[in-house]
Amino acid sequence: MKNITTRQFSVLADCGKIYQFMLDIYERDWKNGVPAPFFEYAFSSFAYWMDITYSYKNRIWEDHGEIVAFCFYEAPVTDIYFSLKPGYEELAPAMISYADEHMSIKGENIQLILFGGQDALMKAAMEKGYYQASETIDMQFDFEEMLNYPLPEGFHFVKPEEYDIDKVSKCCWKGFDHEQNEGPWEHQYEQSNYLLKVAPHATWEHAVIIADEKGEYACYAGMWWTPENKLAYMEPLCTIPEYRNMGLASAALSELYRRMKKLGATHMTGGMNEFYKKIGYRQAVKWTYWQKN
Repeated sequence: MKNITTRQFSVLADCGKIYQFMLDIYERDWKNGVPAPFFEYAFSSFAYWMDITYSYKNRIWEDHGEIVAFCFYEAPVTDIYFSLKPGYEELAPAMISYADEHMSIKGENIQLILFGGQDALMKAAMEKGYYQASETIDMQFDFEEMLNYPLPEGFHFVKPEEYDIDKVSKCCWKGFDHEQNEGPWEHQYEQSNYLLKVAPHATWEHAVIIADEKGEYACYAGMWWTPENKLAYMEPLCTIPEYRNMGLASAALSELYRRMKKLGATHMTGGMNEFYKKIGYRQAVKWTYWQKN
């Protein structure tokens, strides 16, 4: 017999428990919720991306002390996600009601992020007055296929034992166009990359870094290896502006494919950009966005 209790999320006590919960319920199409690295990656990069000051609003449901459901925000704080263990669909109305009544920040409207297959949550959202405003499709690379794009001449892969976190920070600053919008690299948000390196389940050693002939980092592809799910969770991916459209990102993902396949990975995450489709990624995860009038 089920014995459902519910409580607020605790940063110090629950991060590891939530990670394990997300490992346990993972499916490749995310029909039970996001993969475990999704939450930890966002939480670990709070200095420049995710605001964790409202994490007390995140809500946990348990059955005899075992986590079976989780409602949480990411970035922005008004985007709300749901992880739900199969067999506990009856909790969907309570989860949607909680989000509707308590996840708003300073009266701002929230947006529910629901994935294809989260039918019970979608039904509960509609009953609460939400409607699907839009949808997008995320892509993955299936390792039954081959990813083999060459490294352009004049560049080289940096050896893992030589990775330089400061150079990675600079590469990400330029690679995500912060330089154009916020000025030259001056070690802004540097602490974020250090936090990501030491996150409990980070696998910094599996990232791929491409440098030019002078040793400057030109492309960075992060990797959160999740052996329990045979998942190569690739995040982030960036190329600095002066080296774009040269095939560096394709070469970086090809190197990740080679390394992670040897470790037993069966698939690798990507994104929604057309770039991924061009190099062999296929549609895998439907994101739907729900709003209220």
